[in-house]
Amino acid sequence: MIIEKRTYTFHPGKVQEFLALYEKEGLEIHTKYLPLVGYFVSDIGTLNQVITMWGYESMADREEKRARLYADPAWIAFGPKTTPFIQKMETMILKPTGWSPIK
Repeated sequence: MIIEKRTYTFHPGKVQEFLALYEKEGLEIHTKYLPLVGYFVSDIGTLNQVITMWGYESMADREEKRARLYADPAWIAFGPKTTPFIQKMETMILKPTGWSPIK
């Protein structure tokens, strides 16, 4: 298994507005295709961040699932609604160690 960690840094004061929009319009579409491991907001340290974690069996599984998501007209329509909130986005692929509880 691999975990994709995405960190979104938002313009100050925009996290709650984004979360409301995402929960109302994006969450159902997103999780129709991608296996959600966790969805978090920063509380201490760098603020105004949303961190998402998605689980995949392999990089090929990730590519296939993301291709299906990106082909969905509803997701294509939703995406531009989020860009005014976001300052920066980072993606990291995490591979578990042999003793990790998530494998």
